[in-house]
Amino acid sequence: MKKANVVVIGGGTGLSVLLRGLKTFPVDITAIVTVADDGGSSGRLRKELKIPPPGDVRNVLVALSEVEPLVEELFQHRFSNGNGLSGHSLGNLLLAGMTSITGDFARGVQELSRVLNVKGKVLPAANQEIVLHAELADGSYVEGESSIPLSGKKIKRVFLEPSNPQPLQETLIALEEADLIVLGPGSLFTSIIPNLLVPQISQVIKKSNAWKVYICNVMTQPGETDGFTAADHVQAIYNHIGDKLLHAILVNEQKIPFSYSQRYAKEGAREVIVDRDRLMDMEIEVIGDSLLYFDNHLLRHDALKLSQRLVSML
Repeated sequence: MKKANVVVIGGGTGLSVLLRGLKTFPVDITAIVTVADDGGSSGRLRKELKIPPPGDVRNVLVALSEVEPLVEELFQHRFSNGNGLSGHSLGNLLLAGMTSITGDFARGVQELSRVLNVKGKVLPAANQEIVLHAELADGSYVEGESSIPLSGKKIKRVFLEPSNPQPLQETLIALEEADLIVLGPGSLFTSIIPNLLVPQISQVIKKSNAWKVYICNVMTQPGETDGFTAADHVQAIYNHIGDKLLHAILVNEQKIPFSYSQRYAKEGAREVIVDRDRLMDMEIEVIGDSLLYFDNHLLRHDALKLSQRLVSML
């Protein structure tokens, strides 16, 4: 029997968490990963070598890899000293090296996928250097993914430069053949929407007959989604690429312990309110479940529960 094709779109920690769970199910996975990061090791390599930032791609490769834990640890190892090496992770350097050898970032990712025995395909949203910009509610502008949440102002929209980056042909084929397209979880304006701003990607998603679901964040993100409800998250996506894109939204219904919500509140984060009536007016099916995993004072999505819920939609 042919396996179902699942395409997951995003970046950051949320995407890696989901993929660790999803790879344990009998589905064909394609991860489309944002390449707008400009902070830390990724930002330095991007600036110095003029390549797409490797950080989010590295995390996704590790999440989908089937290798010894020590190899995974080695790939994620970050140098704490050494002139020029300090702050770089070995995986980022390997991706930069493979890009140099093959002459192409996407090809470098492909070759490293083989080395790491990756279950599925990992594809950068664009195969070139792109810069994320934001227009803020007061009419001012911010350049660079890492600077956007630091502005402290409401985000009106984000946009890419160049505005029409070319996706890989493989990405478009994966979307055309998908049975399920998943957006998120992850930072709304800096991890999810940048992928959809690649014009051909959003065009193919709109035409696709796949079931399209958005995994809503559990908490708001300071500087990015302050005060946002679940419907506000969806509306922000629609404001960028047009309405009627999603069939369903997956939301957490599990109670957040007081100690956690208190700790998050100190950082300016609040639980995302699920405004069901508004979502239903948008013709989006609301699927709720207990989806939390408590990780060392942090709230995370439970990778297996989340994956199980998604696979049950197929």
